[in-house]
Amino acid sequence: MPADSKGIGPGGTIGIIGGGQLGRMTALAAARLGLRCHVFCPDLNAPATHVAKATIAAYDDGDALARFADDVDVVTFEFENIPADSVRILAEHVPVRPNWRVLQTAQDRREEKAFFQTLGVATAPWRPVSNRAELTTAVEALGCPSVLKTARLGYDGKGQVKIDRQTDLDQAWQMVQEQPCILESFINFDREISVIVARALDGATLCYDAVENRHRHHILDVTTAPAILSAELATQAAEFATHAAMTLELVGLLALEMFITPDGRLLANEMAPRPHNSGHWTIDACQTDQFEQLVRAVCGLPLGNPARHADAVMTNLIGDDVLQWRMLLSEPGAHVHLYGKDEARPGRKMGHVTRLRPRTNP
Repeated sequence: MPADSKGIGPGGTIGIIGGGQLGRMTALAAARLGLRCHVFCPDLNAPATHVAKATIAAYDDGDALARFADDVDVVTFEFENIPADSVRILAEHVPVRPNWRVLQTAQDRREEKAFFQTLGVATAPWRPVSNRAELTTAVEALGCPSVLKTARLGYDGKGQVKIDRQTDLDQAWQMVQEQPCILESFINFDREISVIVARALDGATLCYDAVENRHRHHILDVTTAPAILSAELATQAAEFATHAAMTLELVGLLALEMFITPDGRLLANEMAPRPHNSGHWTIDACQTDQFEQLVRAVCGLPLGNPARHADAVMTNLIGDDVLQWRMLLSEPGAHVHLYGKDEARPGRKMGHVTRLRPRTNP
C-alpha cells in the first residue's frame, strides 16, 4: 500500500461510499494531490462514477464490500445512511474514517440531540416519539407549533410534518409511516448558520469561517460567507463544532448547523460528518477547500489552511435552475460547478454557482 508513517500519499486510493456530487468533488480534489478514488454505490450513472473507478452494488452486498475494501487504502463517506453491518464489513479490511461511532450518532436524530446535550450545547426542546401515543404526549409537552421528524433518513425537508393545533395527529403519524421520530418545538430563529471543522488523524483541528444559510422549500438555496456575526458568536460556533469533533474522535469533516435566536443565542440543529452543501463556496474562495481538507484528513496528511481569500455567495442550482448554465458561464466572475446529473427533477441539486467579492475583515 502507498502509505507510510506520513500517511497515504500519491498513488494511494481512497474508497468513497456514495456516488453523489460530494463524492464527485472529493475525487476531483484527491486527483490534484495525486490520489485515486474508488466509489461504491448502486447507481451506474451517479455523478462520482464519471470521475473515479466505481463498484456498482447494493450497500448491503457483503461480497462486493469486501472486494471494494481490499482495493483501497482508506474508506470515507459522502453520506451517512449506510447499514451498520456494511460499515462493520469494511472496518474488518481497511481503516474507516470517520469511525462508526460518528456515523451512528449522525444517522439518528435521537442520538444526535442527546449527543448535543452531553456536550452542553443547547437545542430546541424535543421529545422522542416511538408510537402514536407518544406523539400525543410529546405534543402536550411541547405545544404547537412543532415539527415531527423521522429519526432516520430525513434530509432537505423530507420526513418532516409541521404540527399545529389543527393537525390531525393520526394523519401526521401516517405521513411519517409510523417510524421512530422526534418532535421538536418550532423555533422562531433569526438566522441559520453553519460551521465546518476538520480534524486530522493526529487530532489537529481547523475551522472554516461560519456562514449564513437561506433555504427555499426546505432545501439550501444560498450560502453567504462569511456570516455577519459578533466575534463572540463566531468563536462560540467554532468551539461547539470543534468540541463535537473532538468528543467523537472524528477523523475527517464535521458540519454543524445552528440557529441564532432573536435574543442572540446559538441552538444546535443537526450535524453531518462529511463535506457539506454549505461548504461548496470553499472551492473558489479558500486556500484549501473542504474536499481537499477531507482528503488530507482521512489520508493522515497535514491539514491545509482554511482561510478565505475572498468573500463568497454560493447559490444552488436546483431542478430547472440548471437550465441557466449557458448564461451563467457567460457571467463575469461566476464560478459554475455542474454535477453531471442527467435529469433535472424538482428539488434535485444539479450544480451550484459561486460569486466572489473582495475579502472583508476579519
